[in-house]
Amino acid sequence: MRLRILTPVAEVLAADATIVRALDATGAFAILPGHADFVTVLGIGVLGWRGGEGGEHFAALRHGVLRVTGGDTVTIATREAHVGDDLAALERELVAEYLRRDEEEAHLRTRAVQLHAAAMRRLQEVIAAGREPVGIGGQP
Repeated sequence: MRLRILTPVAEVLAADATIVRALDATGAFAILPGHADFVTVLGIGVLGWRGGEGGEHFAALRHGVLRVTGGDTVTIATREAHVGDDLAALERELVAEYLRRDEEEAHLRTRAVQLHAAAMRRLQEVIAAGREPVGIGGQP
């Protein structure tokens, strides 16, 4: 079967695979040739597959969607992916980095919501006081 890993900027992998292993919210699973059409959401983790030549390969993924079509194509769309043959190195280095980035992005989203809420509260105060909102430089 054909395995493809896509990011917004590139096709990271296009390879033959005899089995694909992944992990979603329900647990670990494997895809074999002839599998029924299937879609699932992947979190941060490592995807594994056995290549057509019999070797084991891995890809660290930063979230994504896995789709099986026609029993012979597995396509993964992900924010970020790195392919390698050293499972321990991918888990140790990239998965930890992906988790750190997710935490940082969550913090930034929280801060943006807080700033938006503060601006809305200030605007409500101005309106309640019956004044015109003033922009930068004192212009209405």
